[in-house]
Amino acid sequence: MIRHTVAFRLVHPDGSAEETAFLADGRRILTGIPGVEDFVVSRQVSPKSTHRFQFAMSFADQAAYDAYNGHPEHVAFVTTRWMPEVAEFDELDFVALAPAAPDAL
Repeated sequence: MIRHTVAFRLVHPDGSAEETAFLADGRRILTGIPGVEDFVVSRQVSPKSTHRFQFAMSFADQAAYDAYNGHPEHVAFVTTRWMPEVAEFDELDFVALAPAAPDAL
């Protein structure tokens, strides 16, 4: 399983209609793409980061993640919404590590 996350800051003012629309449209568009599981939109609460939001989602495997990346709806969202409306972001993709053997501790 791959956990795909993007933390970001929008160009829109906090609490604006544009901010609300971007988050709602992101949820609607991205969850409609096959293979997207456990989609969550989160708001940053720590002052330690300039990123205000996070999209996080899971994919069963690399093939599902690759299909998502190339899906026309994802490509269109990135081109028409993400690029003009996101001021900065960090993208992180995680896979779980297998538990260490007891004798390896």
